Amino acid sequence: MDKKAAEIVQCIYQMYLDGYGVEQIASQLEREQVLTPTAHSQKYGQKRTKKVSVNGVYAWASSVVAKILRTQEYCGDVINFKTYTKSFKNKKRLENALENQMIFEDVHEPIIDRETFRRVQERYGQVRTRPTKKSEKSMFSGLLICSTCGGNLNFHFNQQNHEITYFNCAVYNKRGKQRGQCDSTHYIRTDFLEQVVLGDIKRITAFAKHYELEFLNVLTASRGDHVERKIADTQHQIVVLEERNKELDALFARIYEDSVGGKISEERFVKMATLYEVEQAENEKQLVLLERELLEVKGESDTAQSFVATVKRYTRIKKLTPEVLRQFVDKIIVHHRERIDGMDEQKIEIFYNCVGVVEVPDLKNIPQTEIHIPTRKGVALSYSLMQQVSSF
Repeated sequence: MDKKAAEIVQCIYQMYLDGYGVEQIASQLEREQVLTPTAHSQKYGQKRTKKVSVNGVYAWASSVVAKILRTQEYCGDVINFKTYTKSFKNKKRLENALENQMIFEDVHEPIIDRETFRRVQERYGQVRTRPTKKSEKSMFSGLLICSTCGGNLNFHFNQQNHEITYFNCAVYNKRGKQRGQCDSTHYIRTDFLEQVVLGDIKRITAFAKHYELEFLNVLTASRGDHVERKIADTQHQIVVLEERNKELDALFARIYEDSVGGKISEERFVKMATLYEVEQAENEKQLVLLERELLEVKGESDTAQSFVATVKRYTRIKKLTPEVLRQFVDKIIVHHRERIDGMDEQKIEIFYNCVGVVEVPDLKNIPQTEIHIPTRKGVALSYSLMQQVSSF
């Protein structure tokens, strides 16, 4: 094993779990003058036909980082028949369906453990972040989901006071182009969200420490509902894509008949056929990922015990860090504020890795988190145990 290359791969995976995007990782590797995979192979004596210019030995591309993050072989596996050709006349390689691939596990020494790889695959493609004018990023980027439209919440800072950072719905910000999809900001301050999540994690760790059996029972019930919803959602996405591919086949047959019959020109036929083929190719890629995700969800085992083991490693958390956040939290759904009994309330739902939302019962030895942040004259933020943000 090339230990130096393995360390770079491990660093890339850790940076991704810490909240960095693929472009940010590529830029950081270039700044640190880490050799690209091709340059590394050439320098350390491995045969490569592709030559790299002197100035390009550190020029990491985001596509290379993305490919590294999707390579299952780093878990110690060998995968055969990943691609295929339609015929000997067509040399184009197409991605093979998951059921047609041959996967041999634990063939060689792994670089990345399976749990880390699984967490990366769950989050891959979900993080859509842009740097602010201050080039800052937030550890919550990619985790916050709008309850109305299902889109990401974007990271911003207050124009008058740059110390105040917040998230709001990306779709709402583009409401002029996508009117009707989301009509609320779903605004939430970063400092307040950080304290809410930290407080909830503290309650869970205390629950696991003092009432482990009860905690396992809660996780088992919670995970059952979470997995069923995830399976149903994934299956629905697969059906939608398969139906669309059937529609594209029918459309292709129709324009072919129109082309033969002289109803449309050959140039028009080629243009439309190309668009259909591109869309089908994208759909096939997505279907492979969804089928793989479905198998992973159905094949999950002992997740409750695994989550308990994670919780036990963090029984004395004092500060919420990117590492702690990624170890625990899968996503956070943010609702828009509502006026209830003269008070603005905003519900947030914290989904934990593999187990979903964890409802902690009101038991002794469980800390009762109280958070209160003044914002401006006459307005403050407080937190209740039902995962709600209140302002008054």
